[in-house]
Amino acid sequence: MLTPSEPPGESLDQPLAQQTSQRASPGVFGDPIGTMPMLTAGMPGIGGRLKEREEDFIVEEIPAYPPSGEGEHVYLFVEKRGLSTSQLVHAIARHFGVQRGAVGYAGMKDKQAVTRQVISVHTPGKTFNDFPELVNEKVTVLRADMHANKLRLGHLRGNRFSIRVRGVRMADVLKAQRVLAVLAARGIPNLVGEQRFGVRLNNHVVGALYLRAESVAALSALLGPDAAFPERNAEARALYAQGDYTRSLDAYPPSCRHERVALRALETGSNPDRALRAIDVEQRRFWFSALQSAIFNHLLAARVIDGTFERLVEGDVAYKHENGAMFAVGADELGTPEFASRAQRFEISPTGPLWGAGMMRASGAIDEREVAALADAGMTQEHLKRAMKWLGDSMSGGRRAMRAAVSFPSVEGGIDEHGDYVRCDFELPPGSYATVVMREIMKPSAALLEPAEHE
Repeated sequence: MLTPSEPPGESLDQPLAQQTSQRASPGVFGDPIGTMPMLTAGMPGIGGRLKEREEDFIVEEIPAYPPSGEGEHVYLFVEKRGLSTSQLVHAIARHFGVQRGAVGYAGMKDKQAVTRQVISVHTPGKTFNDFPELVNEKVTVLRADMHANKLRLGHLRGNRFSIRVRGVRMADVLKAQRVLAVLAARGIPNLVGEQRFGVRLNNHVVGALYLRAESVAALSALLGPDAAFPERNAEARALYAQGDYTRSLDAYPPSCRHERVALRALETGSNPDRALRAIDVEQRRFWFSALQSAIFNHLLAARVIDGTFERLVEGDVAYKHENGAMFAVGADELGTPEFASRAQRFEISPTGPLWGAGMMRASGAIDEREVAALADAGMTQEHLKRAMKWLGDSMSGGRRAMRAAVSFPSVEGGIDEHGDYVRCDFELPPGSYATVVMREIMKPSAALLEPAEHE
């Protein structure tokens, strides 16, 4: 039975893809990454390719605190290869005989990479010594300990990256050094990376349509033909457009689990609203997060262009890098010499909106610009309230710093059995994307990576 906060069903007498109307095209931004300006646009890039091998992309989590040695939660520092964080959580839950909700982690990590991170497992009355050794060819437990609290998203100091770029000349190390030096001095424009937007870079489009209760159009964006990426599951998408949900379901590979869930619901007679709600709520939250991120990226791009992404102006909400606290910026603050120097020392930075009904608002002209971007995405305050009703209070919104520190940078050129490479090492704070740094260094003409596990 539908709850009052959910849309009514739509009566269908023809394939869904043929019902999509003009109103289904949201005013969100088409390419949330490729059109973004680069801070080092005037400096040459090195080109090249990422992730030819898992060991070419190494990520190590920097924990926010060490485990205490006692408590009900096993803390595992693990290394995984070729495994998504969701797959890792599933494997660990199965090994310890617990529900997935008993497993905690501080951040999602790349699948096609070597990644090291901490995982917590709630095992009241037991320690890690009470369980057999975890045997998995893609997972290695590096150390284990106990702690009192579950590990939660964001509970980390940052991530350390070591990334080898292939298809370059060893001498390109000089170009990479120059770009990385600029980023270390000024910070990186804190774009949300392409992983957030999915394999066809349209998660934000699906999110906008879903929250506008345009379910037919949302399903078409999720399942139907895509002129921008015609090679992606072309047969399955063409069959969906013909209204043949059974054959479309058969044509989608198992990895397209969200598409398959929606098609299975349609095949058994669900209306478009129910078909969308059959998809895991975490994925629907991810769509909304992608929409928030697209709006943020759009606003950040404007401030990179006008030179204010690293400079606070009246009406801004400032971010304290030391502790994540935020405060409003008024004329009184801007009038002191000390305030400007705090931004120069990378103590504070401007923020942009991750729009939500509970978000801290900017003021004056900054707020007007942010409200206009929300409207350009086809969204209203009522849609933001709907996000909380449909997806939970965690979708209340927030703000994101417009720049991130690139710490402890180093660059090395070398050659191995696979040829020349340029290796870039650096640290980033939680929530910042290594691909944004590598985009500045490489100056690619296309997306750097396949999407993360949420698509």
